Amino acid sequence: MARLLMLSSVILLSAYLTEQVHFLQPDYINKLNGEISTWKAGENFPPDTPIEYLKGLLGSHGVEAAANGPFKTQDPNYNSIFYIPENFDARKKWKHCKTIGMVRDQGNCGSCWAFGTTGAFSDRLCIATNGEFNELLSAEELAFCCTSGGSGCGGGTPMVAWNYFSTNGIVTGGDYDSKQGCQPYLVPPCIHGVPAEQEGSCRGQPMEENHRCTRKCYGNTTIDYQKDHRYVYGAYYLTIDTIQEEMLAYGPVEATFEVYDDFVNYKSGVYEKSENASYLGGHSVKLIGWGVEKETPYWLLVNSWNENWGDKGMFKIRRGTNECEIEESMSAGVPVTD
Repeated sequence: MARLLMLSSVILLSAYLTEQVHFLQPDYINKLNGEISTWKAGENFPPDTPIEYLKGLLGSHGVEAAANGPFKTQDPNYNSIFYIPENFDARKKWKHCKTIGMVRDQGNCGSCWAFGTTGAFSDRLCIATNGEFNELLSAEELAFCCTSGGSGCGGGTPMVAWNYFSTNGIVTGGDYDSKQGCQPYLVPPCIHGVPAEQEGSCRGQPMEENHRCTRKCYGNTTIDYQKDHRYVYGAYYLTIDTIQEEMLAYGPVEATFEVYDDFVNYKSGVYEKSENASYLGGHSVKLIGWGVEKETPYWLLVNSWNENWGDKGMFKIRRGTNECEIEESMSAGVPVTD
């Protein structure tokens, strides 16, 4: 009987470990590289990283929420756009806007929804003011004060974030320990792709608990909290037919997509979900451009897992096929500048 129990325990433990880490193992990554053709996989996370940790970095409910709209189908500013370029990079078009290419770090927190939306809004406000505004908006305030459709590190809905910008506004706020803006981010950065025992490892720290919403400036304390809020006119999802025109007219947008286990191994190229990949959760990032690589059309996006992940913190995903539902789940708003 004892032997049977021991055997059962071994089988259960083996199944548990397989479920947790199989897609991070070198053999899996090598096999994956033999199957995929448009992108390359490699180690971004140690092979013993628990699946719960990876799921904790995913915090966007945008894919399922997008079905409810509202969708933007036209805009008077689209009329001045006479052609769609084959390649576009917002960093090059608006070089004066320093926030567009910034790769940020959400730390041990599922606040990607706050980074994807405040990041796009920051860029759009810089573009709309021709560089007069050229700083970050507060992912901290959004993550921990917008409670109607978000639960901070537990995730949130990007459309609710844009609506929050419309009704409540959002203050400025730079990265952790920066003192930049009214409310800088208070979740410490960490290194995702190293063992738990290594100094600075995310896994060596507990997952962040939600912060108390603070309604005052604690970064640059000379800023007036009430007057620092920036707003947008409304909030909307984009259709596949309006994404590029919207970006050419106003700048980067937030993009939510479904993450599968092979994606965490992305290193370069144009990502397409492999045949046997399993769903992990929804993730929010910032879309800044598009192009074609070796005859494969792609979207160019900025992640918030720091520059150690992927292609220096960025990635490309196949365009035109609604890969991982990304083309049905992009959201934005037009900055108020007067």
